[in-house]
Amino acid sequence: MTDSASFIRVAEAAVAAFPAPFRQAARTVLLRVEDWPPDDILRDMGIDDPAELTGLYDGVPLTEKALSDPSPYPDVVWLFREPILAEWRDRGDVALDDLIAHVTVHEFAHHFGWSDDDIAAIDRWWE
Repeated sequence: MTDSASFIRVAEAAVAAFPAPFRQAARTVLLRVEDWPPDDILRDMGIDDPAELTGLYDGVPLTEKALSDPSPYPDVVWLFREPILAEWRDRGDVALDDLIAHVTVHEFAHHFGWSDDDIAAIDRWWE
């Protein structure tokens, strides 16, 4: 249950459960699972500890896209398996599938144009 294929299945199920308009908008986003965040991403974000980054939305939010803008690369939601597993073990109070789904939904919320503050206002996950 802790392998990449299982992470993808859980993440895809979370996306499939989105309300119809969001599910439709999510179809163009690639979903990737990597063991650890790549060094260039950590460097660009100023993150020293790779365990601090469980997921990332890499793209242009829908609220900022224009049809006339070229889009040479697809938007991507990254899930970082080892940091998610570390958080799951450290917390000890949440099912792994729930944590994977939470990270997935959080990153897709960025695709839909939500800021971290917007997400935190309705998703008080850390409590």
